[in-house]
Amino acid sequence: MRIVDARVIVTCPGRNFVTLKVVTDAGVTGVGDATLNGRELAVASYLRDHVVPLLIGRDPARIEDTWQYLYQGSYWRRGPVTMSAVAAVDTALWDIKGKVAGLPVYQLLGGRSREGVTVYGHANGETVDEVLTEVARFVDLGYRAVRVQCGVPGLPRTYGVSADKMFYEPADAALPTETTWSTDAYLAHVPSVFARVREEFGPTLRLLHDVHHRLTPIEAARLGRSLEPYALTWMEDPVPADLQEGFRLIRQHTTTPIAVGEVFSSIWDAAQLIREQLIDYVRTTVVHAGGITHLRRIFDLAALHHVRSGSHGATDLSPVCMAAALHLDLAIPNFGLQEYMRHTEATDEVFPHGYHYDGGYLHPAETPGLGVDIDEQAAARYPYAPAYLPVNRLTDGTVHPW
Repeated sequence: MRIVDARVIVTCPGRNFVTLKVVTDAGVTGVGDATLNGRELAVASYLRDHVVPLLIGRDPARIEDTWQYLYQGSYWRRGPVTMSAVAAVDTALWDIKGKVAGLPVYQLLGGRSREGVTVYGHANGETVDEVLTEVARFVDLGYRAVRVQCGVPGLPRTYGVSADKMFYEPADAALPTETTWSTDAYLAHVPSVFARVREEFGPTLRLLHDVHHRLTPIEAARLGRSLEPYALTWMEDPVPADLQEGFRLIRQHTTTPIAVGEVFSSIWDAAQLIREQLIDYVRTTVVHAGGITHLRRIFDLAALHHVRSGSHGATDLSPVCMAAALHLDLAIPNFGLQEYMRHTEATDEVFPHGYHYDGGYLHPAETPGLGVDIDEQAAARYPYAPAYLPVNRLTDGTVHPW
């Protein structure tokens, strides 16, 4: 069997997605997600101009060899654009491998380590009362874990708080929206939010919070310590991970667990944090960390150091990536949680899939391969639309350095 075609499909059913569809001479096809939020066309060009020509004529069964060929063969290794492109190829080849074998991909990864994949939802509101209403909604839907985000008094807009609660998409404009940030107001408000949530929902519901890289290490340490009475499952992205030694300072001052890694593109971004046990959950994704092949390496390293998976799963990852993530989540021994933001009906139309939610768990399809595809005719109805994430400024007008 040989690869005879590889198509790069850009579509925007509510938000932009980049998909690679690999076609073999036997008629077996595979799909991979290559979406990079706000930089989608950079990956699309990388694939079309530099990767697709290398794939034609290759044996799709040689997944590891192809991964090494694309990674080692590029002088400019790693980085989000390169690794998202490599991920798309890798994921598509795993899809083909499963179809040829007649097995869902998780069976090729060693089979089930659990019956279902525990997911968490996003409860958010401008006020604490709105947050409590949203948490209750997720609990009623059967969720066992909920991320809690609340508007900050005095700030006109807070990242992570949306009007559309089920289909939140923060990339909202053709040019970045500028918002205002106050660390002092944020640190003063967040502990009171979790005090109310715990009072309302008791001690067993798993609660999470995303800081969105907004703090310095000592500010993050202060926040983590103030949240200890509310027993969070994790405090996510407390600081930018560029200076990884900063996590040592956080560890010295709080026992609140830390999750980080959704912007990581390789095992080298996570290695120090994992080896020094400076984090508790690694949030790298199939699409941004080189596909199933490379993400499995990251999770295997994490397993040796008491670090669990907590993969990113926002709406900037297509159902193709979500399907791939679920197969890996089901197989690895050190699974923690899987983020799950529901896609719109238009997105589900473009990406028909077999995974499903039931009582707090996601279950991958039992069909051969990943159990997801792209409807190219439906995709063509939704052309690319530029969209960027917001940019923060401090109250004095300074661009927020984090």
